[in-house]
Amino acid sequence: MYKYLLLLAVSALAGCSAAKDDAASGNRPNRAPVAHNTVVECTLYDGMKKESPQLMTVASGMEVQVMDTVDAYFVKARVTDPAGKTQVGYMYRNCFGQ
Repeated sequence: MYKYLLLLAVSALAGCSAAKDDAASGNRPNRAPVAHNTVVECTLYDGMKKESPQLMTVASGMEVQVMDTVDAYFVKARVTDPAGKTQVGYMYRNCFGQ
């Protein structure tokens, strides 16, 4: 009886650690940036605070490459200004439609 319970416990622990290893190994797909157009004029910030230095102002309708959804409020974005200079920074999510 004890051998059966011990075998069951070891099997359960092995299953849990295997699932944890898969998640920890970073098996997230490598996603390419996704193009979005802004719906309002927004600011590209150097950091994820409104007090962070402003890199540039992004006009309404401008194309932005969203590289990562960082948190509930910001996305990491790459923007090329009309002069051809590319900036990478953070923008508020509400700069884009749904």
